[in-house]
Amino acid sequence: MAQRDEADRGGAPPEVSEPHGPGGVGRALRDIILGGQDGLVNVLGLILGVAAATQQVRVIIAAGLAATFSESIAMAGVAYTSALADHDYYQAQLAKERREVEEVPDVETEEIREIFRNRGLKGKVLEEVVQEITSNKDTWVDVMMRDELHLTPVTTEGVRGRALVTGFSTLVGSLIPLVPFFLMPLLGMSVGTATLIAVPLCAVVLFGVGAYKAVTLVGDWRISGLQMTLIGMVSAAAGYLIGRLLHVSGS
Repeated sequence: MAQRDEADRGGAPPEVSEPHGPGGVGRALRDIILGGQDGLVNVLGLILGVAAATQQVRVIIAAGLAATFSESIAMAGVAYTSALADHDYYQAQLAKERREVEEVPDVETEEIREIFRNRGLKGKVLEEVVQEITSNKDTWVDVMMRDELHLTPVTTEGVRGRALVTGFSTLVGSLIPLVPFFLMPLLGMSVGTATLIAVPLCAVVLFGVGAYKAVTLVGDWRISGLQMTLIGMVSAAAGYLIGRLLHVSGS
């Protein structure tokens, strides 16, 4: 109902905690994509910058691994603390609305009236709806939270799991740009060749993730894939340019 009501207002549906339903699948996919894309793009940009400044593969791999693990831990921590912050914010707004219903009921009643007037209700029907809603304080507060503040209940259930998924996805994504550099000793490649392989490899992965997101959720897979690829490549190019500007001899 919360998502339907939000759609009726013409806005994007709020996030709803549905760990086992469609919303849960969408949230899990979002966490995986967020972590994986962040790790891949950041490490790719870093190693391109380092590779532009030095030809020492040990330096490139060391820098990439350092960024990989620090980024993974940071992303897991951010996912955990942001979820707790969302929960705390919802609880704070809930307490505020309950207090206002008790202390300034006339003001809150007028806000309910305005909400449903904007939906096209008027006259006797409008007043009946307002009276029905304000006759129950729990319903009253729930409507204010959903329709005035556009907030839906946020729980802390599964927060640790989400943090682990995000962190692990970041770890996996971060390792992808490093694969060609790990294979250098086995294949006898140069740093330049490994770099030339890393860039299209990451572009393909980004396109595939973007396309999969569109197919799984909603959107055109081609546009979604190209968008994710473009964003990732532009971000990585920034790291390469910084490396070129700070070029040093890799003796």
